[in-house]
Amino acid sequence: MNDFRLYQPTYYAFGKDTQHLAGELVKRFGGTKVLLHYGGGSVVRSGLLDQVKKSLVNEGIPYHELGGAVPNPRSDLVYEGIELCRKEGIDFVLSVGGGSAIDSGKAIALGVPYDGDFWDFFLGKAVPTDGLRHGCVLTLVATGTEGSNSAVIMHNDGMVKRGASTDFNRPAFSILNPELTYTLNPYQTACGIVDMMAHIMERYFTNTRDVDLTDRLCEGALKAIITAAPKVMENPRDYETRATLMWAGTIAHNGSLGVGRQEDWGSHNIEHELSALYDVAHGAGLSVVMPNWIKYVMDTNVMRFAQFAVRVWNCEMNFEDPKATALEGVAKLQAFNKSIGMPLTFADIGAREEDIPLMTEKTRSDAKGLQGNFVRMTKKDIEAIFRMCV
Repeated sequence: MNDFRLYQPTYYAFGKDTQHLAGELVKRFGGTKVLLHYGGGSVVRSGLLDQVKKSLVNEGIPYHELGGAVPNPRSDLVYEGIELCRKEGIDFVLSVGGGSAIDSGKAIALGVPYDGDFWDFFLGKAVPTDGLRHGCVLTLVATGTEGSNSAVIMHNDGMVKRGASTDFNRPAFSILNPELTYTLNPYQTACGIVDMMAHIMERYFTNTRDVDLTDRLCEGALKAIITAAPKVMENPRDYETRATLMWAGTIAHNGSLGVGRQEDWGSHNIEHELSALYDVAHGAGLSVVMPNWIKYVMDTNVMRFAQFAVRVWNCEMNFEDPKATALEGVAKLQAFNKSIGMPLTFADIGAREEDIPLMTEKTRSDAKGLQGNFVRMTKKDIEAIFRMCV
């Protein structure tokens, strides 16, 4: 196990009717004037936004609204939010919605006290040293951003999608009411399931040795999600199943499962180019990319993937041919994804083979031109994985 540092300041309010605590929690964490940030649609129609507004009014907290957050959140709205916060003297950002509204709110909170362009943080040109306090009311289980130190934004100029990780991104509080996810349609639910599983797998596939504790935590979380998935598809209003998925989505990405071990994130950075070019849901893109990444890198440490197959997918270990076991695990992962309505190929998401060179070139790489940690991938490797997705 590697040495590690873990900072988790987020206060979680989990359970029924917790959205009514929003104003109380803003005040508790020092907010005196709020930017109420959201997408629109369901949070308005359901009455959730009005409930949050009422909770702010009840605590005597003034607010300004900024709607319009969209999937794969855009930089233009972040710039608008930063300007509004500065103009109105806002000191707290409260996001209501899914990962897009929350990530957009995080970026606004980072950008307000910064003299330069907030995008510097996402390009790695600057490191945040401050940020507004922010909190969220979660309505879509997927990204884990309600507890994580990360945010992902797409810049309107060139439609480049990048992430920034900093402890300033961790929410002061997150309100998690499983009932708020009842109205998610099957596709949104399935995308969220794949996304949270991918967050765990990005940590599970590691070169770090002697990490049996976090291996077991990852495996347990994955098995709980796999068990819950068909239940929630059959009964979207099953509170206990929605609760399991909501908390699983949070712990999948709040750092708990990755302590003391190298993480990968190659699949995520590859998928970001599918989202950027085709505006495909992140979970749907990961359903296509991650199994093919596994097949491509499997020979690096075939026993890790065989362990994944045995412990997570209940495959029988073939000691004479562990790669056969590992491949069976990948097949079961793909069959699971398909069973909940997720895509498996480029054709399923409308991606085009002729765009592979462009996506390969745009995929984020480090100063050495490499991506990922489990296997340090070159642009040639990334292109090969894209072609396997066809």
